[in-house]
Amino acid sequence: MTRRNAAELRDLVIDPGSWQCWDEAALDTDADPEYQAELCRARAATGTDESVTTGRATVQGRNIALVFGEFSFMGGSIGVAAGERIVAAIRRATAERLPIVALPASGGTRMQEGTTAFLQMIRITAVVNQHKAAHLPYLVYLRHPTTGGVFASWASLGHVTFAEPGALLGFLGPRVYESLYGESFPAGVQVAENLFRYGLVDAVVAPQELSQSINRALSIISVPRTLRTTTEVGHEIGAPVSDDDGDAWASVVASRSIERPGVRELLEYSATESLALNGTGQGEKDPGLLLALVRFGDVSCVLVGQDRRGQSASTPLGPAALREARRGMKLAKDLQLPLVSVIDTSGASLSKGAEEGGLAGEIARCISDLIALDVPTLSVLLGQGTGGAAVALLPADAVIAAQHGWLSPLPPEGASAILFHDIAHAPEMAARQRINSVDLRRVGLVDVIVPEYPDAAAEPDYFCVRVGAAIGAELRRLMSMEDGLRGQLRMERFENIGIQRESATLA
Repeated sequence: MTRRNAAELRDLVIDPGSWQCWDEAALDTDADPEYQAELCRARAATGTDESVTTGRATVQGRNIALVFGEFSFMGGSIGVAAGERIVAAIRRATAERLPIVALPASGGTRMQEGTTAFLQMIRITAVVNQHKAAHLPYLVYLRHPTTGGVFASWASLGHVTFAEPGALLGFLGPRVYESLYGESFPAGVQVAENLFRYGLVDAVVAPQELSQSINRALSIISVPRTLRTTTEVGHEIGAPVSDDDGDAWASVVASRSIERPGVRELLEYSATESLALNGTGQGEKDPGLLLALVRFGDVSCVLVGQDRRGQSASTPLGPAALREARRGMKLAKDLQLPLVSVIDTSGASLSKGAEEGGLAGEIARCISDLIALDVPTLSVLLGQGTGGAAVALLPADAVIAAQHGWLSPLPPEGASAILFHDIAHAPEMAARQRINSVDLRRVGLVDVIVPEYPDAAAEPDYFCVRVGAAIGAELRRLMSMEDGLRGQLRMERFENIGIQRESATLA
């Protein structure tokens, strides 16, 4: 494949004339004569003094710090001088409150410097952590090739990770593998497209499209945190749903319609902007969950949504979906963005693989993470809400429910089978268990019910617009609250559900 050097890629990505180089003279190292001669030859051949170039520029008008790897300089390897340059650039970007885009191309650690070069992995990772702790975006574009210690440190820490088409990406270089084991590394494994399939990168993006992808991500992440004075969201949520409109079994039937819109339609019809992310970043992805950066009107958020189109009897929601949701929770915390969780599931996988994959533990950790999350949280009960997979995404500062959304520990048929040893009593169990949106509002779980006319399948576009309007309005309300008060109310919401307390009497 054609390999662009750092300068060529830089000119392709940034706005013309906006580059400001931050690099000072490369740090002198205690190099032996042979290594010193190699450095001199590399500098003469490439016209650069090290394997990285750093600076700031604008990308579609946005001020950004950039770190470019230069593979033509000794294979892009990282030694002490290159490490010092990266560390200095990241610290400066943090001090100036700039998002960072890292564009590595490297074979890894510089062998001529040995262990001191190897330890740059730790130095660079530490300052990346400091940048992220300041709630500043850190984006990565993995170029061909990115391997070794670079791939195993700062190249794998992006909030969002893009990759160059066809790029060789892996921990162990193929040449090293062949030398160690006497055979070729399996073809097609260390390729960007394969990493995408396994949820290790968010998107494979051509260099010509990179500036647009960077701008799209930052337009959501970097939206001003201050709220506009208006509460106008552009659309009415709809007429209030009365307590007489609750028919639990009718809601169950409506929620199961194959024509009913899900989270993808919600984003299509109501989101101002969205950027889908991909997988856990740890080698897993589940088609039953969608993770995205989203903007509703002028309010940005991280959205984790159960995707009805990705779930079936043969592929129910698995533990990987919940690990992907937890990635979204961490992303919201890192970037200080509200988190929106969308519930729409017929239930989690009940299988050997789910048990061995830690399903119960992932449900527990999702609940734990959501309860403790220090950003505004909003849960949307969009359709079916069955079992642990549903409750895993439920704890939130506020809950919106579609009129035919419902929540139950088991589907009504399962509850009927337990109590009556048949499924014929499912409608009766749906009513007795008070699973529908109106009953959930009555017990204090649901704050807003979005009406359906007569159900979402009959008017998917308008329904999704109403849900989006409700999300925008609730996020604005939550963002206007003090963090301490919001957290206190979150705890009280779940502490008091189902508890009938006697009023204290004065003696």
